[in-house]
Amino acid sequence: MNDQKYPPEFLKLLKSIEAKRPKTVIDHILKHGRITTEELKDIYGYNHPPRAIRDVREQGIPIKTFRVTGTDGRKIAAYKFGNPSEVRSTRLSGRTVFSSNLKDALIEKHGPRCNIYLEPFPVRELQIDHRIPFEIAGDNDDLSGDISEYMLLCASANRAKSWSCEHCVNWQEKEVSVCQSCYWAFPESYTHIATRDIRRLDLLWSGEEIAEYDILIDEAAKVKEEAPEYVKNVLRNHFRGENN
Repeated sequence: MNDQKYPPEFLKLLKSIEAKRPKTVIDHILKHGRITTEELKDIYGYNHPPRAIRDVREQGIPIKTFRVTGTDGRKIAAYKFGNPSEVRSTRLSGRTVFSSNLKDALIEKHGPRCNIYLEPFPVRELQIDHRIPFEIAGDNDDLSGDISEYMLLCASANRAKSWSCEHCVNWQEKEVSVCQSCYWAFPESYTHIATRDIRRLDLLWSGEEIAEYDILIDEAAKVKEEAPEYVKNVLRNHFRGENN
């Protein structure tokens, strides 16, 4: 049982949250004083606990992370409310629900494809995502006003982006300019990936192309190389041949 007393306005804010995932986290912390990654997985079935916690933070609610001992004796993350005075301003107090009009506009401009994998996906599988994470830049004032701030991602790319962004040093520093030159915001033109000086190319094989993928894997196995390194070596040899 949680004996912590919270200011009335803070409680009012907590009670106003209706979205299922952040509400689940909030209600648990209100009752028990904290929630752990273990509880998020085992009780509520959230296999990506940081995403659930991020949902709460996106409502403008301060959350502190600390370490506790899990049931298996290992240290795990636990979360509790931070200082109520640190509730963020209205602009960052919660993510605006995306409209179907915004998705339609993005599809009209870019086609029904994932902006990371650059492959077509069924429309129902594409998710609207902020190019610059909401946690860093918030929403603009009019979601339909500038669609260039948003992109369509498949679920796999969205999870990969979330993990990379949440483990980036800029997640704490919150410099919008850093995100503006990042792969996860603008894969078509970037200088770094989560502040690291690396480049990335995501390839997908589908339909009849899968047979070509199987051949690639077999050829890589013959020379005892992992598929990514094999592909890079094929490209190196190709470019060397062109230059000779």
